[in-house]
Order: sequence, then structure tokens, then C-alpha cells
Amino acid sequence: MNIPSNQFFQLLSDETRLRCLLLMQQQGELCVCELVHALGVIQPKVSRHLAMLRDAGIVDDRRQGQWIYYQLNPDLPNWARQVLEATTHETAKQEPFIHDLATLADMPNRPSAACCA
Repeated sequence: MNIPSNQFFQLLSDETRLRCLLLMQQQGELCVCELVHALGVIQPKVSRHLAMLRDAGIVDDRRQGQWIYYQLNPDLPNWARQVLEATTHETAKQEPFIHDLATLADMPNRPSAACCA
């Protein structure tokens, strides 16, 4: 996979996309409903941003019934993974990232049991 660095950083410049990516970096695969809950934004907005990340090859998706799950592309270049790891580390004690993770952790009926929304 070969994503140009300028495109990668341009995609990270949007707060919604960055928050989604950092949650996936920390949590692994997440359902759209989990991201909607954690970020507190409407589903069409989250889905639009996830589609942009998928089209750029930064995330992969899979469908399970009516639910769509996203995860970081396993073929993401090492430099891009390192950027996400460093960003996750540096933002771990900053808002809104603290709130996103706490809200996700407190979500009832997480898809690991049976999907929500």
C-alpha cells in the first residue's frame, strides 16, 4: 500500500477523522455505532468520514449483517502506523480524546455482545 504522506496528513487534519482513527488505534475494530456513541456525532457524519479513510486505504471495513465495522488497514505503511501510535500516545491525556475513550468504555450493549443503535 502506498498512500502519499500529504494525503495522509490532510485526512488526519479533520478532527472527526482523527478521533475515529485514534479510537481504532487503541481499540482495534469498531462498529460505526460505537464511533457514533463515542464521538457524540450523527451517524451520517461518521460514515462520510470513514468512507474517506476507506477510499484512501487507511482503514478497512467489513459488513456483518446490518452492521459495518472498521479497523486500521493492516497494510498501512510503517511510517503511517508510527504517526498514529505517537499521536495516540501524545493525546492520551487531552480532550476530546479522553472523553471519547471513556464514553466508548461506558457504552451499553457494545457490539462484542450484540450490536446496538
